[in-house]
Amino acid sequence: MSKKKNRPRLALRPGKEASVMRMHPWIFSGAVKSVEEPVSEGDLVDVYDSRGSFLAAGHYQKGSIAVRILAFEPVPVDKDFWITRIAEAYKLRQALGLAGNEHTGMFRLLHGEGDGLPGLVADIYNHTAVIQMHSVGMYRAEKEIVHSLREVLGDRLSCIYNKSEQTLPFKAYTGATDRYLLGERDPSPVMENGLKFQVDWEQGQKTGFFIDQRENRKLLEQYASDRKVLNMFGYTGAFSVYALRGRASLVHTVDSSAGAIAMAEKNVELNPRGTSVHKTFTTSASAFFRRSEELYDLVIVDPPAFARHGSALKNALQGYKSLNAAAMGKLERGGILFTFSCSQAVSSDDFRRSVFVAAASTGRRVRILHQLRQPPDHPVSIYHPEGEYLKGLVMWVD
Repeated sequence: MSKKKNRPRLALRPGKEASVMRMHPWIFSGAVKSVEEPVSEGDLVDVYDSRGSFLAAGHYQKGSIAVRILAFEPVPVDKDFWITRIAEAYKLRQALGLAGNEHTGMFRLLHGEGDGLPGLVADIYNHTAVIQMHSVGMYRAEKEIVHSLREVLGDRLSCIYNKSEQTLPFKAYTGATDRYLLGERDPSPVMENGLKFQVDWEQGQKTGFFIDQRENRKLLEQYASDRKVLNMFGYTGAFSVYALRGRASLVHTVDSSAGAIAMAEKNVELNPRGTSVHKTFTTSASAFFRRSEELYDLVIVDPPAFARHGSALKNALQGYKSLNAAAMGKLERGGILFTFSCSQAVSSDDFRRSVFVAAASTGRRVRILHQLRQPPDHPVSIYHPEGEYLKGLVMWVD
């Protein structure tokens, strides 16, 4: 990577340095006055205010976010930089009791802005690291990232898979393909809180598993006993597996993807109680709600992101309203609803308001038992509130 003396200078417009001074890790294109040429997408640049004072260094990119900040000091972004940042992230996961946990072999090692590495995600599955780059700058730092992961994790890491083909900016034209950078696929199941799961990081969504729901699944298990459970948007069936261990009397898993349903069935078979009280349905949520006459004691609604950008917010909130009203309509009196939004563009207040409107439309008495968030291995920088993307409510519905 380029040393500081070789980095192009990017100057901000007067008065546009305030967010950088507050250590927000993004600089938007509207704040940029000029950038020294030649500069290409993914280059490291030094950011200066309108008076010529150094502010930060980061990856330059095209689009609304012009710079993703890596450092607020004039330091070289070299081999030692990457090793230090990744080692700090790993130390946090050790402190959380996740790294080296015999009951849980999967956790998020690197969480973008939350770990001071905007545009980079890395999840650990046993001895495999699955990485995703969301910026060209991170993609161009692939060798440094791989070297640092191997340096920090040592013999605890035997495989690295880069799954960035779909996460890099569409117009970046990087030619990236998903591929193994170290080792080869290990088909062994991965443990989470003592339960076994098959993880398909090659074909599955995200990095192969929604690790961010780990603590929320554990909470669901506590409510499942003797309840009829409906798991909507079931994907790998993880909530269903927890419900089964929690002694649910019946568990139905619904997903529109036949591949997801097949994986859910496989994960159920890997764990206690097997398929005796579990049934799957390959259909859309709207079709299932419309056709099914069954009532449940506990419903999980964990849909994919409804709004990836602010422009989709209005439609997303309407979608959450309709979905939650339908879910409440499938609950017996005294039923429990676990409902989530993973849309970063939807704030906690927005989501809660849409669920409130859904509850009001049913005329039922609804009380909030828990307000849920992402787990601590998905940390949120206090300077970057946008990183708080997962929000959930657990509600008692009379």
